[in-house]
Amino acid sequence: MKKIALIIILIGYHSYSFSQDLLSILEEEGQQERNYVSATFKGTRILNGHSIENRKEGILEFMISHRFGRVNLGADELFGLDQSNIRFAFEYGLTDNIMLGVGRSSYEKTYDGFIKYSLLKQYEGSTSFPFSLSLFGSVAKKTLKDYDPENEPDFDDRLFYTTQVLIARKFSPSFSLQLTPTYIHRNSVKINDDPHDIFAVGIGNRIKIGKRVSVNGEYFYTVNPLKSINAKDSFAIGVDIETGGHVFQLILSNSITMIEKGFITENTDDFFAGDIHFGFNISRAFQIKKNKRE
Repeated sequence: MKKIALIIILIGYHSYSFSQDLLSILEEEGQQERNYVSATFKGTRILNGHSIENRKEGILEFMISHRFGRVNLGADELFGLDQSNIRFAFEYGLTDNIMLGVGRSSYEKTYDGFIKYSLLKQYEGSTSFPFSLSLFGSVAKKTLKDYDPENEPDFDDRLFYTTQVLIARKFSPSFSLQLTPTYIHRNSVKINDDPHDIFAVGIGNRIKIGKRVSVNGEYFYTVNPLKSINAKDSFAIGVDIETGGHVFQLILSNSITMIEKGFITENTDDFFAGDIHFGFNISRAFQIKKNKRE
């Protein structure tokens, strides 16, 4: 009996020691810090397209985007400034990881709504994860009455859907890069040879050149473009200027539109042939709900 009791005591002691060691390991892992990378891009847009960034929970952002006519229209059109397309939008951080938005463009009198969800975040520390990943989805409706009254299209015929995966990495404090695989569905097309489903891949970057200034670039390659309009790939370069509560972006682009179905699939201008549109994005953020952690 003494031997059995001794064995039980030894087993109990070793079990206790093992459990304490395991608990120590778990506590140590729990204490490992994850330093999440912030400000991969300064705003929610790289230039025309969405960046990996979301607004924080409870933050409402009012955004005005403006694109003028082509610079090569000459002095008679004030180098494009006599023509313009504008979009107003409200974008809200439902949580730190979910952002909702609605907007209205003067071009084709289009209304759009979107949701962006931050699924993975880049972090460093005792362990690390190399990139951030978000999912983006939007729907847009064209309301311009550019049809004969007797041939009014159905409601669904004027809808467009966009799905994107945003994959970004901040390589250093001065350089960030993003890839954006894109799928766009058009419920109706002009000719039978036009695809209803269009696939594209975007690439964008940010190069910081000052405390509050960066230079951005963006390009979308369309795999199967629309044939009815001889669509061109979207290209843009610009400057981000951070000033207090908002980010001001100055942009040169070959697109006059500012939502995905437009600048990715319907662009007909060639940037390198001089078809350049000057424009800007300006946003102002308002905190309308206090963050629970504050």
